[in-house]
Amino acid sequence: MTVPGWLSGARRLTVLTGAGISTDSGIPDYRGPNGVWTRDPDAEKLVTLSYYVADPDIRRRAWLMRRDTAPGARPNAGHSALVDLERQGRLRTLVTQNVDGLHQAAGSSPELVLELHGTVHAVACLACGDRTTMAEALARVAAGEPDPACRVCGGILKSATVSFGQALDPAVVQAAAEAATDCDVFLAVGTSLTVHPAAGLTDLAAQSGARVVVVNAEPTPYDWLADHVVREPIGTSLPRLLAP
Repeated sequence: MTVPGWLSGARRLTVLTGAGISTDSGIPDYRGPNGVWTRDPDAEKLVTLSYYVADPDIRRRAWLMRRDTAPGARPNAGHSALVDLERQGRLRTLVTQNVDGLHQAAGSSPELVLELHGTVHAVACLACGDRTTMAEALARVAAGEPDPACRVCGGILKSATVSFGQALDPAVVQAAAEAATDCDVFLAVGTSLTVHPAAGLTDLAAQSGARVVVVNAEPTPYDWLADHVVREPIGTSLPRLLAP
């Protein structure tokens, strides 16, 4: 793999990551050939707000999914490469569509990480907004509560992630847009670039004059716009791409 000179010399990179960067940690992606929704299209209902609120069975299935999703997942070489990029002083912002917290676990500074879709490590009440830890909620599930309710108001609890049909945090979206328009390279890693507004950050970056790099196993709708496209495995290609 040849690394463009302009990439190795870039001093201000904004990175967008998707599910593909976490597959080497044992967390399946969603839309890939072996993705969760590819194998079981009905599973998308578990992360769709309207279904989740209306159907107790969907909520029970969702809690079991949270319990069983890659327990003990650890960061991989792709996450570590982005930590190295930060240590080089070249990372402007790390925007992630992932909710797994693996960037922070790898050592990325929390203040540089924007979690567009929230975090699976917390739980929020849809009625009163009270937040607790996912560990506490899963302990209740293990103790026999298949659909634990809020202990403050009795409302429906859900992971503090953004489900389909649920609004993103406007402040996080604005910060991500600013990062996309204020970089010399925009690097999209392990994302299908089909979900907005995350995918639209690529447009903002290109319109602002940034070079665009796409690292993804499958083709994306933005490959035509990219200055450089990489199909090689993220864990091996990203460290080489980001070497100073």
